[in-house]
Amino acid sequence: MSMIHQMLGIKHPIIVAPMFLVSNVEMIVAACEGGATGAFPALNFRTDEELRTAIKEIRNRTDKPFGVNLIVNKSNPKADHQLSTLLELRVPYIITSLGSPKAVIDAAKPLGIKVFCDVTNLDYALKVEALGADAVIAVNNRAGGHCGPIAPVVLIPQLVARLKIPVISAGGVAKKEDVDRALSWGAAGVSVGTIFLAATEAPISADYKQALIDYGEKDIVLTTKMSGSHLTVINTPYVQSIGTKASFLERLANKNKWLKKYIKMFIFVRGMKQVEKSAFKATYKTVWCAGPAIEHVHSVRPLKEILKDLTGER
Repeated sequence: MSMIHQMLGIKHPIIVAPMFLVSNVEMIVAACEGGATGAFPALNFRTDEELRTAIKEIRNRTDKPFGVNLIVNKSNPKADHQLSTLLELRVPYIITSLGSPKAVIDAAKPLGIKVFCDVTNLDYALKVEALGADAVIAVNNRAGGHCGPIAPVVLIPQLVARLKIPVISAGGVAKKEDVDRALSWGAAGVSVGTIFLAATEAPISADYKQALIDYGEKDIVLTTKMSGSHLTVINTPYVQSIGTKASFLERLANKNKWLKKYIKMFIFVRGMKQVEKSAFKATYKTVWCAGPAIEHVHSVRPLKEILKDLTGER
């Protein structure tokens, strides 16, 4: 099974993961120039013009491959337009999330654009492999933000045993030993997010970065209040005060099939707006996404320095 660094022609089998609201041009360039690769969510750019400008700026500053994460379900009304832009500009790879990747795979593959698909279990991984995905990103229960239900030590070997395409492990990677462990299970690479929140280049507030240092793994909790799906957040006093259980709206959505799609979209948009406010402003309503890997965040450093902890390069 080929490794992702061989597939992409980069030095290290590491993706600096696409992080909603956070990933920016500076982070992608630093990841690529550090011998890894980076991806950003298309939704981090409000307009098509901003998305195009970001892709062109990355291309002007590095000749290494980078990727764009595309949410392909109903919560992203811009998906079709964003896809056509990514195809037109021939981004090196697309990471699909939260829906069927069929349209993306069918359109991207003839252009030589690779498609990696987020998966959380074997059934879905087999489906996207059959559709023609180039690799799967196995989102496990150690991931920050939207996480899967299965531990990496179970999920990765299970997928590796059954799939013919590469399996990239996403979740719980903070240092070189974690990378080595994932590769020993048969992973073709790792996708890493949480520790890069503390990068100098990350545009989040100083309070958010300080929280990554001050809080540890024991302070990470799962909430369904923000997006309707399981989201890992830091258990700040505000999160404790609002609780982490499903709201009345979500319970209603689960009982009413017709309403479900619309309520889920509303909850997702409303929750993500709150996460956005928390990320960039000093506010008592702090909802800060992070995974258990914050245990290993001790300072704010340039992204390339953090990357060196994963590669063992000094």
